[in-house]
Amino acid sequence: MSRSLITLTTDFGSGSPYVAQMKGVILSICREVDLIDLSHAISPQSIRQGAVSLADATPVFPAGTIHVAVVDPGVGTTRRIVYAEIGEQRYIAPDNGLLSLLAQGQPPELIVELENTAYWVPKPSHTFHGRDIMAPVAAHLANGLDPKKLGSGRETIVMLDWPQPQKSSSGVVGEVLLVDSFGNLITNINADDLETLGEPSSLVVDCGGHNILGIVPTYGAALAGEVVALFDSQGRLEIAKVEGSAARELHIEAGERVAVTKP
Repeated sequence: MSRSLITLTTDFGSGSPYVAQMKGVILSICREVDLIDLSHAISPQSIRQGAVSLADATPVFPAGTIHVAVVDPGVGTTRRIVYAEIGEQRYIAPDNGLLSLLAQGQPPELIVELENTAYWVPKPSHTFHGRDIMAPVAAHLANGLDPKKLGSGRETIVMLDWPQPQKSSSGVVGEVLLVDSFGNLITNINADDLETLGEPSSLVVDCGGHNILGIVPTYGAALAGEVVALFDSQGRLEIAKVEGSAARELHIEAGERVAVTKP
């Protein structure tokens, strides 16, 4: 029988002892499990960045993997914590929009609110539900617990607004979706959005008033220090500074307008 997989995604920071505490709780309940750190470098309280990371990374995992996501600025409030099955994956997360990008592409097949305290640690804290509620629930699921025993079924989860690029005959207007750990500006414009505009190398990308002439195939197609536009591994338009940080160079954050036009 194959071992269960549990991934952890948090905004705790690299090397945080909080991550180790979550792992300790999981292993105290289920020893036959492989724990995988998806990312602990989500920007503090950045639900949108966490949502993008989950949507990018989790679908490639084996079916039935349990993904625990803790980006939880509302910890201790009335916000819910949910278990959700989306595609072939299983998720445990605060119901604050963390799962909304995944759910936008494929609605959850099952949503259960985490209510049954029998599967939490005794006397959970008000400020660390990742350790005291989500981690033990994940461990019990890895041991074979029926998720319907976790609490009441729900019809919906909280959905964030994910703006779509606006297309016209002359170009496409979108926005910076997130700034990654390299300072690259990841946009919500996909390669497919630009197909009708012509050869990518001839297009003009405007971000925050900075014009980039042409979309290059790789970082290596430009010189060190140049700001370039290219498509990332997910097919999204990205603005990067070769061997540097585009976000720092251009003073741009998530939400900035990005326009791609014909010359």
